[in-house]
Amino acid sequence: MKRWKTVIIVVIVIGAISFLLSGFFSDFNTVKIGNRIALIPLYGPITLDGNKGFFDFYGISTNNILDALKKAEEDPGIKGIVLEINSPGGTVVASEEIANAVNKIKKPVVAWIREEGASGAYWIASSADYIIADPLSITGSIGVIGSYLEFADLLEKYGVKYQQLTSGEFKDTGSPFKKLSEKENELLQSKINKIHEFFIEEVSKNRNMSKTKISEIANGAFYLGIEAKELGLVDELGGKEEAINKVKELAGIKEASIVTYQKRSSIFDLFSNTIAYSSFYIGKGISYGLNEQVNRNNFEFRT
Repeated sequence: MKRWKTVIIVVIVIGAISFLLSGFFSDFNTVKIGNRIALIPLYGPITLDGNKGFFDFYGISTNNILDALKKAEEDPGIKGIVLEINSPGGTVVASEEIANAVNKIKKPVVAWIREEGASGAYWIASSADYIIADPLSITGSIGVIGSYLEFADLLEKYGVKYQQLTSGEFKDTGSPFKKLSEKENELLQSKINKIHEFFIEEVSKNRNMSKTKISEIANGAFYLGIEAKELGLVDELGGKEEAINKVKELAGIKEASIVTYQKRSSIFDLFSNTIAYSSFYIGKGISYGLNEQVNRNNFEFRT
């Protein structure tokens, strides 16, 4: 008991210090002087919340990116936006939300694929006015995946039987404790095909390329930047300097300072996420928590 009291006190103290320190910093590192270009980093997997637990706090949070885009759009001093992309993609809805937001921005937006702009990340890049990619970057990978773990054979080996009562034929589709039936496989594949078709249509519209052309290269394969340029998936090969110069050109300005729009995470954020995550398992029990996580998140569509 004494040990737990000590841990709680330490966490409260660290949280209080972090909260006080966070007050000295704004959410976005902006300087309101002269013409500016907003640099918005998109690093890591794309999800709605950006993290799932203690060790996964390096993803892209849709809410943070949408907030950054909104602030850049509303700031009259910001003349253009550069999306610095280094991401393998992510969940379908998260990628779509950011792509839609980029599409609606009236200021010039240049996507700079630094090392990787694949799948959902390429979807976002395609919604920009112009795409610049490093010659050796990983680009494209226009495809959809739906995967899950299956333990049916393992359970059978140890004499464990799976029984679940449902109110519908497909209610437990994707459960790791049983094999997919032929009907379930067809159902999930049909959903993947529909998402893939939607993905193709969006890229076709964003890049002003025929749907037939995009379909030919939308087989899930990734391309190097130099290959993507030849296929029309990117407009230019280069890096940060080229991206900045292109934004200036599109905005009709000669000089501008660069401002990084990136949400600052404090120690308080890290500890609050961890405490909430840990409290759930302590309060509900490990077996309950794992069961809920498996059933709710076992099957997920990703781009």
